Amino acid sequence: MLFRMIYDDALAQAAYLIGCQKTGEAIVIDPERDVDRYHAIARKEGVRIVAVAETHIHADYLSGARELAEQGAKLYVSAMGGPDWTYRWLDKKGGSTSDRPPAEPRPYDHVELKDGTTFKIGNIQFKAIHTPGHTPEHVCFLVTDLGGGATEPMGIATGDFVFVGDVGRPDLLETAAGQAGMAASSAKLLHHSIAKFLDLPDYLQVWPAHGSGSACGKALGAVPQTTVGYEKRVNPALRAAAQGQDRFSSYVLSDQPDPPSYFARMKRENRDGPAVLGSLPKPPKVDARALAALDTQKVALVDTRPWDQFVAGHIRGSLSLLVNAQFPTEGGSLIDPAEDVYLIIDPAKLDEAIRALVRVGIDRIGGWAPPDAVNEAVAAGARVAKIAEIDAAAAKDRIAAGKTFVLDVRRLGEHTEARVKDHPAGIFNVSHTRLSTALDQIPKDADILVHCRGGVRSARACAYLQRRGHTVTNLAGGFMAWEKAGGSVERGAK
Repeated sequence: MLFRMIYDDALAQAAYLIGCQKTGEAIVIDPERDVDRYHAIARKEGVRIVAVAETHIHADYLSGARELAEQGAKLYVSAMGGPDWTYRWLDKKGGSTSDRPPAEPRPYDHVELKDGTTFKIGNIQFKAIHTPGHTPEHVCFLVTDLGGGATEPMGIATGDFVFVGDVGRPDLLETAAGQAGMAASSAKLLHHSIAKFLDLPDYLQVWPAHGSGSACGKALGAVPQTTVGYEKRVNPALRAAAQGQDRFSSYVLSDQPDPPSYFARMKRENRDGPAVLGSLPKPPKVDARALAALDTQKVALVDTRPWDQFVAGHIRGSLSLLVNAQFPTEGGSLIDPAEDVYLIIDPAKLDEAIRALVRVGIDRIGGWAPPDAVNEAVAAGARVAKIAEIDAAAAKDRIAAGKTFVLDVRRLGEHTEARVKDHPAGIFNVSHTRLSTALDQIPKDADILVHCRGGVRSARACAYLQRRGHTVTNLAGGFMAWEKAGGSVERGAK
């Protein structure tokens, strides 16, 4: 049996290529959308991808399952999500490659899985186990190497059900997808699913879909894989489950990270059908004159230069995003997918940036320019903007005057633990990756002091808000600098 984990560090996401070397056939479980990577690995290993499977309808990235199905792979997806969470695109092959779908869309070659459904890829057997809770349709896959003579499974691909040191959060249908009242009932379903997991043999390897850094749980471990027996011993969520439904629900629903705003869009598009890429976008290089002519209220101009360069002067209306581990999450949250996107970027990072963006459904990449084109564009007539940045001492004076609206763009848990003391002009908290959901609560006519923990997330927020017409100032060093300077602080829930 061939087994390869393909890991995306930025989204902390794992896909699995599992193949039968005797027949040369392979399946990919939970692929991302830029599927050329999986084909390249398969070719290197001497197998071809004939199938693709999904553990569930994902929230944190656009699935590559439809992409592979368009290329001939057979689909294996859950049919157990009820009317709201079943795959709605299975009979629409070729239906999204253009703005005008074919007159008679045809179905993909697919199997809709029930609890206990088995199928084979070459001499490898897969058994679907329904494990609702994180999502209603969620399944895991028990994997048995029949070709190697095994009669019992080697491991289980657990998707977003059981992670190393954690379980998948059951609140996303409520907090991300907007289905009120779902968190408690989903936690109850998850508790029942955990009982199934606890009945599995200890020796089974556990192959989860996410690792540390994912927003699909609150305490995921950095180790990529584990075993059933080890998780039974040390996983805090499983220990809480052993104490009963109420204790488990209290544990699993508390202190979950704020879901980025783009999660709701991923849920919807993965259910209804991601657009088919065919291949990665290949945006042209644009010159300084074309860059200067862009209307940055109609297109998203993403400036990936370091913050000190951006804050000193940028093309008015630009977004500030760094090509790092946060780029897909921030890009998915702060870029409107309906906008054409232009990148100011080091060409060595262009492929990485394009892949990160299409993984979160930002496909309309119109062009790119190198960092030195900014000054050239200014010389060609581009309007320049700067963002004010002050230290904690100056922030204390401004807040004491009562004329500054304080915007805390840390996560809710951070804000609850400790925050700038309230004052007459007001304080508001929203995670920087959820700003688009709270624009009507941020005053347009106020001077806004934006802060996070250390000044990084607030930088992204300042550029986003400035583009939308707000007057913003970044607190250099963030809340840590504020505390160090002796700024007034409130602690605990109000």
